[in-house]
Amino acid sequence: MVSRYDIEFVGEQDVTIRGWLFAPAATSSKPSPAISMCHGFGAVKEHALEKFAQAFAEAGFVVLVHDHRNFGASDGVPRGDIDPWMQIADWRRAISFLETVPEVDASKIGIWGSSYSGGHALVLAATDNRVKCVVSQVPTISGFEQSRRRISPDNVAAFLEGMTADMRLTHRGKAPATQSVVSDDPGTPAAYRTREAIDFYMRDIGTANWNNTVTIRSSFAARLYEPGTWISRISPKPLLMVIANDDCVTLTDLELRAYEDALEPKRLVIIEGGHFAPYDIEFPTASSAAVQWFQQHLPSF
Repeated sequence: MVSRYDIEFVGEQDVTIRGWLFAPAATSSKPSPAISMCHGFGAVKEHALEKFAQAFAEAGFVVLVHDHRNFGASDGVPRGDIDPWMQIADWRRAISFLETVPEVDASKIGIWGSSYSGGHALVLAATDNRVKCVVSQVPTISGFEQSRRRISPDNVAAFLEGMTADMRLTHRGKAPATQSVVSDDPGTPAAYRTREAIDFYMRDIGTANWNNTVTIRSSFAARLYEPGTWISRISPKPLLMVIANDDCVTLTDLELRAYEDALEPKRLVIIEGGHFAPYDIEFPTASSAAVQWFQQHLPSF
């Protein structure tokens, strides 16, 4: 049996971060290894993360899943605003929180990230000695290259001018401009337009606090974000990368190239489908690969 509890801790700048703690049934008096998780760009924990956490907890790990600041159950304003470096700083706080949980063996903490937070996981694993094992699923490798391929050359100038105009307005005290996270309406500014992205973000997540809105400056911050540069610095910590063979969001070729730059110990698992496949049709493969990696490198004995 696995128990789930609501938790909260103080993130950077005294922002309250909230999430879930999954605790496996106690099989001994010894503390358990733990896994810290969070989601990708503009998503909340109810976007298919519970089943990953459940799988990890059933395998004997204490699991912490938190919502990023400005999203979901966590505090923070402006809502829908994404700063990757602030999210990484909050994730460090999540690890500090895990260290205080009595059931946790603080010497055996791993991290799991997906998409945007898959990139965060690379940075965090390379820079935080408390992380002993990392799983990076369909990770962001190069924000600039993703942006370059997503925006047609004819629209780049207008895109950058829009970003600059927003900077000027916020400097004058105006609220940051926003766009949709997903939309299939060409006339509606949106971060994602593909059917698989729309189906993922617009799935039924019950009463979770999520709006289809993200600040435009979040896309500017994403364009500057290059987590792949950290991948060669993760070793000797064990790295598992789960990559989709037709990923048009974080881009399969960039992920494969980054994996080549990683040093041992490492493992690559390639799944069928696009960027969002590991959350659904390829969940059994993606989750079992992660469970096996954590069991190998964060043993409970």
